[in-house]
Amino acid sequence: MATGPEKESKTEHHKISTEFSRNLTLLQITMMGVGMMIGAGVFLGVGNAVKVAGPGGVILTFALNAVIALFTAMSYAELSSAIPKAGGAYNFARIAFGRGTSFMAGWMEWFASSVAGSLYAVTFALYTVHYLTQLGIIQASGFQLILVEKGAAILIAGFFVYINYRGASETGTMGTIFTLGQTVTLAFIALVGIATTIADPARLANFQPFLPNGWDKLLITMGFTYVAFEGFEVIAQAGDEAIDPRRNLPKAMIYSILIVVFTYVGVAFAAIVGVKDVGQPAWIWIGSYGGKGFGEAISQLMPSYGSILVTITVIFASTSALNATIYSATRASYALGRDRMLPKAFSRLHPKRRTPYMALLFTGGIVISVATFLPTIDVASSASMMFLFLFFLVNLCVIRVRRQMVDEMTYGFVMPLFPLPPIAAILIQATLAVWLIHMSPIAWVVGPTWVLSGIVIYRFYSKQRARRTEDEIVVLKEQPIPSKGEYRILVSLANPANAVPLAMNCYKFCQAKGDSTEIEVINMVPIPPQVPLSEASKYSHAGEEAIIEAMLYLAPRYKFGSTMRYCRNIARGIISAAAQRKADLLIMGWQGYRRKGFSLGSTVDPVLERATCNVAVFKDCKQQKNMNILIPFAGGPNAAFALETASIMVEQDGGRIVVFHVASPGKPTQDTDVFLDKIAPQLKVPRSLFESKYAISHERLKTILEEAKSYDLVIIGATRDPIFRQRVMGSLPEILARHCEKPLVMVKAKHTIRSFIKRWI
Repeated sequence: MATGPEKESKTEHHKISTEFSRNLTLLQITMMGVGMMIGAGVFLGVGNAVKVAGPGGVILTFALNAVIALFTAMSYAELSSAIPKAGGAYNFARIAFGRGTSFMAGWMEWFASSVAGSLYAVTFALYTVHYLTQLGIIQASGFQLILVEKGAAILIAGFFVYINYRGASETGTMGTIFTLGQTVTLAFIALVGIATTIADPARLANFQPFLPNGWDKLLITMGFTYVAFEGFEVIAQAGDEAIDPRRNLPKAMIYSILIVVFTYVGVAFAAIVGVKDVGQPAWIWIGSYGGKGFGEAISQLMPSYGSILVTITVIFASTSALNATIYSATRASYALGRDRMLPKAFSRLHPKRRTPYMALLFTGGIVISVATFLPTIDVASSASMMFLFLFFLVNLCVIRVRRQMVDEMTYGFVMPLFPLPPIAAILIQATLAVWLIHMSPIAWVVGPTWVLSGIVIYRFYSKQRARRTEDEIVVLKEQPIPSKGEYRILVSLANPANAVPLAMNCYKFCQAKGDSTEIEVINMVPIPPQVPLSEASKYSHAGEEAIIEAMLYLAPRYKFGSTMRYCRNIARGIISAAAQRKADLLIMGWQGYRRKGFSLGSTVDPVLERATCNVAVFKDCKQQKNMNILIPFAGGPNAAFALETASIMVEQDGGRIVVFHVASPGKPTQDTDVFLDKIAPQLKVPRSLFESKYAISHERLKTILEEAKSYDLVIIGATRDPIFRQRVMGSLPEILARHCEKPLVMVKAKHTIRSFIKRWI
């Protein structure tokens, strides 16, 4: 058998996972999120959004973006509460989709935050240099002025790279101070705008026409300013450094969104009503200044001190956002280095500061390069583009993790109305990304180019060097059948005791499907969590023996393959193998006991619900001859597969299959004979093999259990209800399976469309 990936040191993994200091409070991480959002969103966004969508459009742009951002924030909150670890979207994708997707998530996250940092450095430079020029302190124009602005952007970016180098506590404290300052000043501006409108209601005329360029322009402005709502991403990066992260990370994400949306709408309103007597419609006048339109509008609102107030606010807002984005981008690249997706140097921590200084150095290089060489509008659009890509992926992750791993996670927050919020976010974000081309075609060059470069790096570097994580499915030993034939059966073996009975029942399916049937056996090795994978051989002996037992019984007649794997969750390992090996049928055993909180057990329940193929679960099926088989019948999607299984398991010489329907008093009975007349020819078995039987009873379960006493085997279709509903309301097939004392087979037929979606999503 081929061996799995190379050994890994448990000690090294322990070092890397515990080196950050945990000292960021709820206030600090909330302010980091707010600081990352209130950066360029107001100062660059208002002027450009007004120019494209009009006065009402800028208000709706921020309000609608907040709703969309809240959908994605809930995805981040749920995943961060379950996976509180530095890396954010990288960690979510690693667990949900594996190494390749996780690398792309971390790669996009690194660039998105870095480009956003460049945007905030540019915002600081534009407004600060502009104000100093008005005061006469800086006397420059044309190309020389551009050089001064670029120089200021480089200096402020370098300063905050140094602040991040100093440590997480300094980063959090500095961010909190600057963010509180900006929030107070922006709130003051909003209140002045409201007070001015109350004193002079005629200023509301500035909102006419409300949407001069039509509703479709909102898609452009929403895509352009969406970068202003990405603060929850930096909060997710603080999983290793936040106090009580399972509770505080979700709280900080929701709080930050609420704080920011009221701030944005308030100051955008103040900017619109602040303009008066300029000889043209207010929105056209503001839009003519582009990214500086907000500052000019507030100078009109407060002629005496508007400019200085805006400049102070810009200094607070852009620098706090710059601080947060550098922190976030650094943690993303650190996570890639920690798991060897990027060179090991990215995971180096300063021996004294405990900060990832090499990751910080490369992040600083991206921030400064983008701020220096890209025009402002393209910097903003490129940042929004990357965040749209990233958030699209995170919303897919929350759906997949909830579907595949809900029983493995400890959640501190569970979003309401799942899965509607992430699905809505996915659809809207895809639309915004497409429409963003109207604002900046360069963004659709920069973003995809970065993604394609990441694919190349992963393919030729990261794929071979990536470190295992505890959530991965690891192939320990494998001897697979190379190519898929007409029909493949996957048999899940837990121990030698059930190997031969399952092999015997598998043999019957093989006889029915023909000599071209292929059989692969899987054993999930039960390695304790505290034991390194390098010692897997100590726990694999029982599995190897079970595989040999099955091989001796099945290999002489049919193509035979085997795989031994490890996964923290056995059910997920089996489901993954069934999908990967493209199995048509999964056969597994069940001992009849169940774990609290499950209908049948922590392994059987998820397999029945999520497997992408037909499933047959055998309970106490050790005898070889089944003369009389009972099928409790209530219709449904599994009925035909139950009949097929019964026709395979029954003795062909003298055996009989009774299809038993129990109806409640006063309710109509289902005509099983009509169903049998239709199905028997499809199964290519004699109609005489099946018999119909009916009963009327208030106690269906008791009646079926009493009837089952006279049969050798009971075959029943599993419920289609999700596991959660089964736990709350119960399900007759699962209850029957637990209480039936006769040998029993529970079957579930694959749903073609659902199976396709599960395989790929």
